[in-house]
Amino acid sequence: MSELRQRPTATSNSSNGPVKEPHSRQQSSNDEIDRDHGISLLDIIRVIVTLLIACGGLSYYMTSSESVMWGYRPWYTRWPVVKQWVQGPVILTPSQLSVYNGTDTNLPLYVAVNGTIFDVSENRMIYGPGGSYNFFAGRDATRAFVTGCFKEDLTADMRGVEIMFLPVEDVEDEVMTSAQKKIRREQELRAARARVEGAVKRWTGFFANHEKYFEAGRVVDGGVDGEPWPLCESAQKQRPKRSAMVEQS
Repeated sequence: MSELRQRPTATSNSSNGPVKEPHSRQQSSNDEIDRDHGISLLDIIRVIVTLLIACGGLSYYMTSSESVMWGYRPWYTRWPVVKQWVQGPVILTPSQLSVYNGTDTNLPLYVAVNGTIFDVSENRMIYGPGGSYNFFAGRDATRAFVTGCFKEDLTADMRGVEIMFLPVEDVEDEVMTSAQKKIRREQELRAARARVEGAVKRWTGFFANHEKYFEAGRVVDGGVDGEPWPLCESAQKQRPKRSAMVEQS
């Protein structure tokens, strides 16, 4: 019989060493390694949230548990302000405004400056009945804010209030022509009116930017008639004298 020759079988391993993995599998492994070492969007969000929480906690501690935003209090986080925004601005006449003087605790407490109504309900201890500034409540007392005469000038009549910033003419023999005096008077009058406007703007800003107060509406039909309001005694005494101004110049 002829010899039967056994045909060699193919093997998965060669004598030269192990067979290399396919290129696609090696590429997938590299992608996984790259993803492990990269920063994902979720990681960034986690860092931001952690920083915000830490900042809020520090603010809460530093402000004695009053705020987590370092004293900043957006208007939409204050319910009375949001309620006023939804209802719209109030429009009141002076007589209607007088009802909001704190006597009725069911009503807001209003103070008006230059026709703008501000809600000061959060400070009833000051503006409410028995408070040190209750005389400002329920009215527009812009003149008193400028002159400082809280008893005499509780009115919105600003006519003639600029006189408190004009000098008293106490120099008799002043070497100036009538035309020169007229020009000087006009210049001083403009400066005096600018000071009045600045004072009104400062007080309006005080209430508008206060953390506890907010603008509620406007006063209408508050026109003034008759003779101009007289300058109060205290404001009159504060007027500079022309003689003193001459000596300083």
